[in-house]
Amino acid sequence: MKKLCFFLRISFFFSNFAGKIDQEYMTTTIFAIILTIAVLIFGFWLIQYSGFRNEEKKRQWELKRESQKTISPIRLRAYERLALLLERTKPENMIVELQRAHPEALATWTIGQVQQYLLQTIRAEFDHNQSQQVYVSDELWDMVINARDQMGAFIISIAAQIPADANAQTYVTALLTAYSTNGTTPTDKALDELKKEAKELM
Repeated sequence: MKKLCFFLRISFFFSNFAGKIDQEYMTTTIFAIILTIAVLIFGFWLIQYSGFRNEEKKRQWELKRESQKTISPIRLRAYERLALLLERTKPENMIVELQRAHPEALATWTIGQVQQYLLQTIRAEFDHNQSQQVYVSDELWDMVINARDQMGAFIISIAAQIPADANAQTYVTALLTAYSTNGTTPTDKALDELKKEAKELM
């Protein structure tokens, strides 16, 4: 009887142990299956997301390229117009234009009239091209404004140095001489920066 009970206990122990092993195996197997499915789903999502991102980047690049095809010529024209502004507001070029438009000016105008003409020319050129600032860097635009202001101050300062009874020719000669010996001017610096930025678009 005791032996029978002993064998029954051993049989029950091994039955429970085997059951636990089977249960743990099943749990491990189910977990492994779930994990595999999760990894596959994540991998599939990652591939899809990567493909979507690549397509989005490609689309953005194509839009940017098409936009640049439209904007670049406009920006280049803005640089050209600002270059013309700076060149036209140099004293020698404004004097040439003055003599073309008013051949009698240097012989009959007063210093004040010539000075007013030069300042109005600068103002008109600047006002006509003010919208170009949206196509160039802030640094360049600041240099253009500085060149305008410095040129105006230069024209006024030279006029103040000329005797009141002097004629327009004397003023113009003094103006051109002073400008040609003034070294690198704000206008020259603005033109250099303009050319540098324009080359980056080409």
